[in-house]
Amino acid sequence: MNTAQFVRVQGHRMSLLDEQQSFLRSDQFTPREKLALRYCDAIMRNPTHADDAMWAQLHTEFTEPELVELGHYIGFMSGGQRWLLTLHTAHGELAAEMDRRKKEEEAKELAPAAK
Repeated sequence: MNTAQFVRVQGHRMSLLDEQQSFLRSDQFTPREKLALRYCDAIMRNPTHADDAMWAQLHTEFTEPELVELGHYIGFMSGGQRWLLTLHTAHGELAAEMDRRKKEEEAKELAPAAK
């Protein structure tokens, strides 16, 4: 899975995130950002791409704690997005439902107790 199928903001650099890794050819990302995106692709799509050469490059741009934090965040967001897809929700639907339920609960708490 990748996020390209969900990113359709034309004229924005997010639209350059696709399966062909067009971000690598773009001048809208810094070399450090491109490396982080390659790391993201390795985590999300093909862990074998995180070979010794990639790790050597990653260590020239990021500290070990940064790599752990970045990897954790990528994994967390990727897993979260996959979970949301299993719910068959559109963007914002889950938040709207949670907000609706919260308002219902608040209304119940404010309503006078039935006798």
